[in-house]
Amino acid sequence: MTQTKEIDGQLFKQMLIGGLHNLKTNIETVNELNVFPIPDGDTGDNMYSTLLEGIRPIRNSEEHHLGLVAKLVGDGVILGARGNSGVILSQMIAGITDEFSKHERANMNTVAKAFENAVKRAYVSVSEPVEGTMLTVLREATEFAVKRMNADSTVESFLDDYIVETDRSLQRTPDLLPVLKEAGVIDSGGAGILYMMQGALNGLRGEAPELDSAVELTNKKQLNLSLFNEDSVMEFGYCTEFLLQLTHAKTDISAFSLDAMREKLATFGDSIVAVKTGTVVKVHVHTLTPGAVLEYAQAFGEFLTLKIENMTLQHNEVLEKKEQPVFKKNFTRKPFGLVAVADGEGVIAAFKELGADIVIHGGQGKNPPVELFISAFDALNRDTIFVLPDNGNVMMAAREAAALYKQSDVRVIGANTVGDGYAVLAALDYDCGDADQIERNMAEDIAASRCAMVSRAVRNSRAGDLEISVGDYIGFCEKDILIAEKDKVSAALGLLKKLNAEQNDFIVAFCGASVSEEEREAFVAKASSAYPAAEVYMMDGGQELYDFIIVLQ
Repeated sequence: MTQTKEIDGQLFKQMLIGGLHNLKTNIETVNELNVFPIPDGDTGDNMYSTLLEGIRPIRNSEEHHLGLVAKLVGDGVILGARGNSGVILSQMIAGITDEFSKHERANMNTVAKAFENAVKRAYVSVSEPVEGTMLTVLREATEFAVKRMNADSTVESFLDDYIVETDRSLQRTPDLLPVLKEAGVIDSGGAGILYMMQGALNGLRGEAPELDSAVELTNKKQLNLSLFNEDSVMEFGYCTEFLLQLTHAKTDISAFSLDAMREKLATFGDSIVAVKTGTVVKVHVHTLTPGAVLEYAQAFGEFLTLKIENMTLQHNEVLEKKEQPVFKKNFTRKPFGLVAVADGEGVIAAFKELGADIVIHGGQGKNPPVELFISAFDALNRDTIFVLPDNGNVMMAAREAAALYKQSDVRVIGANTVGDGYAVLAALDYDCGDADQIERNMAEDIAASRCAMVSRAVRNSRAGDLEISVGDYIGFCEKDILIAEKDKVSAALGLLKKLNAEQNDFIVAFCGASVSEEEREAFVAKASSAYPAAEVYMMDGGQELYDFIIVLQ
């Protein structure tokens, strides 16, 4: 059995790949650990996608210097984080890479410090930390593994202890968080940590599969180069990314100003992200003149990595495949703008019609990463940008992007549902010209409305006195399951009754992709008859997961 006392860049890479592979193997198991008995669990997808973006920059690296590898991984997970679990995971990994980036190799003391820093960063990333979640699992596993360290400790023994306590902590999560106990599940994010660390130990021992078995990291399909030809016009520029090692031979490193670099980069392009770790600078910029950017940057040092991609070609491929678009830049700067997240072509169309400047396609397994938000902010080009997430699982990534983006005042509104976003957009008004007042108005619009949803149960469950069977259509508002019926229309109508819909002036229903025309007509007829004082609006939302999204105003 191996007895590893130090970690270098290649061993760290091997551990990450092992973790990625085991996460991939257990994605559905993690996804199914969902408090609500509906198929909206995507914790496994979010954690996997986040870790993938950390590994992607080092996929071909043969670098043994741990610090250089760690910097790439840390930057990758921060920009690639998606969903609450992904953002917390990104902060955990960034905490580890922050410490590793200071060393060519990590000894056991460094490993312990790195994991302790991971816990600190993960807790700081959550505005109101809740025990019984993956945060608890991270903290308790780290405390246990560090406490058991001695002069004979190895990386293997540390991870063994970490995994043992991760499992024990995970089993305790329902005792700390009543909602888990009621649902009969353990914390999904903590489970993702367990699978990832088990895989990391496999990677350390040389038992993990090869990289291509863990994931197709070159998963960008072969570009169709014919989509940019002699008649094409460069419209979107080049996505230019590099890692720059500052050198004494070229600059006074102590006097180097990251703010000055950001200001200069803004003259070449947009969507700028520039971060500095030690003497290495990571830059991301969209520009029509990548050569000018590189010439400027090289005055300060030398490139460690470099990537340039034709975004017009990417955009043309997106149009052909109907994937997430490359956002078109607005060159006229205006005071206010709004970015929303939504799922379903009908919902997206309604949001745009109501005044959303950019709607990012979200939905099950498609939570937008931090970097996509940043691209949307930059394309919008506004002094103040309001952001409407469509669920709480998008909130953290939006806030992380807002914190990273310096070119605008970005304000993430507490829109936890599609209904919250609809309520804001239905009353959207920038005329007062005061961003603070507009934000207050948005909060009031959300508070004055309610959003309820209908979806199908994927497991037997219980909610208070309500018995739920697989296949039932359940209706819920916020975190409360209020009704379970055998057909979706009955569930939707029963939900209206539970919510005292007669007290509202407007009943707006977005029908999901699975709702038939007959079912739509039945809902409208019966809702209109039951609530004659309210105006009932039916929209073809096209969303996949929810049969009905109902907004009461």
